[in-house]
Amino acid sequence: MGRTKKVGITGRYGVRYGRKVKVAINKIEQKQKQKHTCPVCKKDSVKRVVAGIWQCRKCSAKFSGGAYEPKTSGDI
Repeated sequence: MGRTKKVGITGRYGVRYGRKVKVAINKIEQKQKQKHTCPVCKKDSVKRVVAGIWQCRKCSAKFSGGAYEPKTSGDI
């Protein structure tokens, strides 16, 4: 795959869409794909199932959240 230092995982888009768009998408995808802390068992094992649905791989807790992160700015 054609990944580069500048655009990271978004290198899969090749020459399409432009640099600024790819850098913005890269920031979003890095947040989205990292492991997040489970609100139930407190382990770093929450992954995104689909947009807005998150699941802990340890305790199987499933909950809703943001599209790219389990907590949104309005969450307490």
